[in-house]
Amino acid sequence: MKESFFIGTYTKKTSHGVYQMTLDTETNSLKDLQLVAQLGNPTYVAKSNRNYLYTVDQKEADGGLAVIDLNKTPAEIVQHAVTPGNSPAYVAVDEDRQLVYSSNYHLATVNVYKIQADGTLKQTDVVTHSGKGPKPEQSDGAHVHFSDLTPDNRLVVCDLGTDEVYTYDVSDDGKLSEVARYKTKAGFGPRHIVFAHHGSKAYLAGELGSAVEVLDYDQQNGKFSHVQSISTIPTTWHSHNGAAAIKISSDDHFVYVSNRGYDSLAVFKVSSDGSLSLVQNISVEGSFPRDFSLDPSENFVACVNQNTDNATLFSRSKETGKLTLLEKDVAVPEGVCVLFN
Repeated sequence: MKESFFIGTYTKKTSHGVYQMTLDTETNSLKDLQLVAQLGNPTYVAKSNRNYLYTVDQKEADGGLAVIDLNKTPAEIVQHAVTPGNSPAYVAVDEDRQLVYSSNYHLATVNVYKIQADGTLKQTDVVTHSGKGPKPEQSDGAHVHFSDLTPDNRLVVCDLGTDEVYTYDVSDDGKLSEVARYKTKAGFGPRHIVFAHHGSKAYLAGELGSAVEVLDYDQQNGKFSHVQSISTIPTTWHSHNGAAAIKISSDDHFVYVSNRGYDSLAVFKVSSDGSLSLVQNISVEGSFPRDFSLDPSENFVACVNQNTDNATLFSRSKETGKLTLLEKDVAVPEGVCVLFN
């Protein structure tokens, strides 16, 4: 079987935009890297059910989102929704309300857009965060790094700069209203969060703390509460590291986190009470793995390494959660995001 996936990239060196690649599950290999759309620094991508790709877009001093129509061959960029300032760091699609959310790290904003009939975007709301944390990376203020849906269709927002996780209600016309706010340990730097599919647990990756916080999520009031903290790196590692992407298997049995610096994927087993224990920390055979993804079968994990311009492929045991290296020298320029089609 062949599974295709999109790759978001930086375009600072040799990359030209958004790429597509194929995972061949018969030969256990990655192949056929192709350029989908030429854009500036399309670091994160999200796809709608109507076959539009929403991606970060940077055009000189303007940053925002671009819309790529995948229904056309070749794919066509149908909108540059650019705004003055830096481009966002994350983008997500809300199918039920036909909204798109973007998270702007540098501007400390959450932006909401309504999807129009032709797939293009019209902004409906923007919320700006304020505050700062104790670490140097937080000294210049709030840094919104992630905004995506909770299991009960609220919006959860991770602010790396203020050590806070916000919960917002979202109206059908794309307006946000804050309902709760959770404070992490000082200097934790919350980056991304995932939720258990079959319960009320959430798993929060802290970039600056190189750790995961296990949280209880109360759907009645949108509040989080702390259960456990666990490191993503060994105690013997004293050089720089930043935890990055976090993913959870569909059976809720395993959680995965990428480490940039230690350059690994940390594998955690989920116990019956939702707490985590480390079962593996495997090298990504490259440098700076910002993102990775389980394929639809969850028998494989594809990871891209930004600094070494390569992708790595692992097989995955559904019983133990552990990963086994299959390929490590697949050329991918400045890879950041992995999204299976």
